[in-house]
Amino acid sequence: MTQVTRFYPLLTGYSRYDKTLSTRGHGAGEIITAPILAYLIETRQGRILYDVGCDFGKIADPTLKDAYYADFPFGPPEMDEEQRVVSYLAKLGLGPRDIDVVFCGHLHFDHAGGLCDFPGCEVHVHARELEAARNLTDEAYFADDLDVDVRWRLQPSEYHPLPGITAIETPGHTAGHMSMLVTLPKGRPILLTGDAADLQENLVSEIPPGLCCNTESALSSIRKLKRIAEQENALLWPNHDLHFWQQQKTFPAFYS
Repeated sequence: MTQVTRFYPLLTGYSRYDKTLSTRGHGAGEIITAPILAYLIETRQGRILYDVGCDFGKIADPTLKDAYYADFPFGPPEMDEEQRVVSYLAKLGLGPRDIDVVFCGHLHFDHAGGLCDFPGCEVHVHARELEAARNLTDEAYFADDLDVDVRWRLQPSEYHPLPGITAIETPGHTAGHMSMLVTLPKGRPILLTGDAADLQENLVSEIPPGLCCNTESALSSIRKLKRIAEQENALLWPNHDLHFWQQQKTFPAFYS
């Protein structure tokens, strides 16, 4: 029986970039607006965050913004104070210490930068992902996003953090990327693709993300997610699809 009680999608900012960053070889010259999402999962045994968005300090401080993003190929994200995960938590009467686990699907800056807001927290991530991030295997890893006071809990494979939650290996975008299946008390399960599929187009047309460490693995992961969604009658939730996002419930609304 699932332990999940509520599922909150959280908008933590926006990025704007050439579509080929999301759909390899498709959409050159088309600039898309992509939501940056995190998710709060409340359970009978505690609270889990899937991803934490960007480090707000690197965006709010002009000097830091210039240092990190002036020459960044994807451009600076857009984010305001209210879009920090800790700001959403505060509106629920919660603080960082009320989070039991932060689960990072991967460690790119727009998914793990916000770890700085959760000192002392237990952070679950695939072991291959932390290795890739520390080796800065692509430009979307920021070294100091990892230089934070957290307790790393490295995972070697797929596992069940709690009944009703399954962490699924979906490498390709990054070496240790993991998606998550969330089984709700009512209604269809939600399958968070993470960046294994930025857009619905990645899933429908089976197009790998533009940024990949391994294109064949990325395509296999897309097909794996589609198989699981069919088996579980789950809603596939792409991570950076503005049109999809606009059709879903938004904070403070939740799924239960």
